[in-house]
Amino acid sequence: MGTLALAAKITHVPSMYLSELDGPRKGTRQDAINGHLEIDRRCRALGVDTIVVFDTHWLVNANYHINCAPHFKGLYTSNELPHFISNMGFEFPGNPALGQLLAKVCNAHDVETLAHDATTLNPEYGTLVPMRYMNADQHYQVVSVSALCQAHYLNDSARLGWAMRRAIEDEYEGTVAFFASGSLSHRFAQNGLAPEYAFKIWSPFLETLDHEVVRMWQRGDWKDFCAMLPEYAAKGHGEGFMHDTAMLLGALGWSDYDGQAEVVTPYFGASGTGQINAVFPVTPQTGAAIPAAQASSAQGYQAASRL
Repeated sequence: MGTLALAAKITHVPSMYLSELDGPRKGTRQDAINGHLEIDRRCRALGVDTIVVFDTHWLVNANYHINCAPHFKGLYTSNELPHFISNMGFEFPGNPALGQLLAKVCNAHDVETLAHDATTLNPEYGTLVPMRYMNADQHYQVVSVSALCQAHYLNDSARLGWAMRRAIEDEYEGTVAFFASGSLSHRFAQNGLAPEYAFKIWSPFLETLDHEVVRMWQRGDWKDFCAMLPEYAAKGHGEGFMHDTAMLLGALGWSDYDGQAEVVTPYFGASGTGQINAVFPVTPQTGAAIPAAQASSAQGYQAASRL
């Protein structure tokens, strides 16, 4: 049936947008932009029709959510960093049919997921910034998935990623890419120190930890990485509690994954946080290592449909 053709962990730092504008930051994130352009080139070569973004800027407090409106268009200003992203235009098509299919199969895997196609909700900048550089010509349809999950289990996020792969490979007529849009360590510079840390990591501990994680990815140490992910997410200040990474690794087979990451944009610092663009080859997997559903087995669990 369908194909999951490409998987990547990508940056979405708002300083990429600043890098376009006249001023002291002009051109300073061209390496990150070039990484996005290279990933876009690969997606086009593979015939990708839809990009699914696990967006660590879409905060949710219950359930998993999919934004699959038929079309997205507007002006975006970041509520977090309005001096970085202000009145940034965006437009690209959505894929309501794929979004509904992804939700259906996630629910069949006991990960409660809601798809929203008749909605005025626009994507967050974890989706909008990458699409600015990869999809300016509206070549791809786009589906955005909530990945700033406030009260969720990483195991369920891994299972969601696997369920989404099954939906594509078993039931979708098309070719898809998955992007985990989020940083490694995400400890922002303390207020007042942001300019000093514009191109640096907040602490030597976090920088060392991130570099070792990247080496694990390049070596293919997935059993060790998946085992340490909850602690890394907590002690390493992982963006979105690293649910985007769990979703991506779940889609790739979790601890059974046997690929090695290819770094497209080398690790760099941004306002204290650790960033990268890296591609993860999609390899055949059985799903044997995918964690069991966790939330739906909890005592007192109630489905959203019962609310």
